[in-house]
Amino acid sequence: MDFLTDLSFLYIALACIAGLFMAWGIGANDVANAMGTSVGSKALTITSAVILASIFEFLGAFLAGGEVTSTIRKGIVDPQLYNDNPEIFIVGMLSSLLAAGSWLLIASYRGWPVSTTHSIVGAIVGFALITKGLNSVSWGVVGNIAASWVTSPLVSATLAILIYFSAKKLILEKADQVTAAVRIIPFYAALVTFVICLVTAKKGLKYVGFQWTDQEVFIFSAILSSFILIISSITLNLKKELLLDKNNDFGGVEAAFAFLMVITACSVAFAHGSNDVANAIGPVAAIVSTVNSENQILTTSMTPPWILFLGAIGIVIGLATLGYRVMQTVGEKITTLTPSMGFSAEMATSVTVILASFIGFPISTTHTLVGAVIGVGIAKSVSKVDFNQVLKIVISWVVTIPTGAIFTIAFYVFLRFILFV
Repeated sequence: MDFLTDLSFLYIALACIAGLFMAWGIGANDVANAMGTSVGSKALTITSAVILASIFEFLGAFLAGGEVTSTIRKGIVDPQLYNDNPEIFIVGMLSSLLAAGSWLLIASYRGWPVSTTHSIVGAIVGFALITKGLNSVSWGVVGNIAASWVTSPLVSATLAILIYFSAKKLILEKADQVTAAVRIIPFYAALVTFVICLVTAKKGLKYVGFQWTDQEVFIFSAILSSFILIISSITLNLKKELLLDKNNDFGGVEAAFAFLMVITACSVAFAHGSNDVANAIGPVAAIVSTVNSENQILTTSMTPPWILFLGAIGIVIGLATLGYRVMQTVGEKITTLTPSMGFSAEMATSVTVILASFIGFPISTTHTLVGAVIGVGIAKSVSKVDFNQVLKIVISWVVTIPTGAIFTIAFYVFLRFILFV
């Protein structure tokens, strides 16, 4: 106990550095979930995407990142196993943050869109293996997470194809595209609003005092969606000239889809910031809680505002410095996107995330979005999809968990050596 107390300040300082590094990795990699398709379809420039994503990722992380977070994410291992060795637990959390952050640095530099959640899961698996052995890991949970590599991309790809085909049938293949757009786009806007409300309620505002039931969320979403439908209809009728202009930035009616994409992307950025910031600050909060609670390891820990702020800042820095590489991969290298295709991919991603949230199935937003982009690419033309790029991405998914585990073991051995634990 005395030994841990003597090192308390050092542990908290190291936790802040490692947490900031992990949050940087989240910003550098997972930003593609929100903005990659918007950049690829030219609805936003990279500069605009970085600015908007920084604002909404920060707001989501800081305002709705959660006052309480699980000590160990996703229930991979029981933290109570380390009650007798709190210093080992702290070193393990530090190792996990450094390992996951390092893998995200490598993946982001290469432009690979990987799951930050899976990165920290793999890291914690490595920590459990080296300290408590095979039986300490909840392999059923890990199996469910691995299953999402297949299920979530397939579901989102299917939905993206259906949404894109509906846009083609109802608008893009009509002789009078503008009239069709003015009639149909408001319903798409209402659908976007409805899904945005659900995403925000399920993944964004659950920690800020809103204790709404699912029924109340649905009612509020329906009312707001109806209001947006009316406003969108009025706006599009007033802006017919823009849609008629074949020389606008999107070649006509695609401009209406570009507007929808910007709204959807900002919402997904907010929800993403609120949800995934826990991958960085959860272990930090766990370390701080352990140090400040007489070395007791709790299953959940309070997250002080300064830790949320640390995570939010890290996400923004990562996004601004290296996020463009993953944005380019998702938005440009898999297939060439138009605003209608990008909108279809984003909508399919949001719907899939919502369905998974309601049934409690763990999925990666990254995997879901990539599947949706592949889906709309196939719907447009199979020959337009770069399957060599897709293969590289899938390989990066498969190696994420074992790489995180290996990195953690290496960092764990190193930290124990230099800290004399």
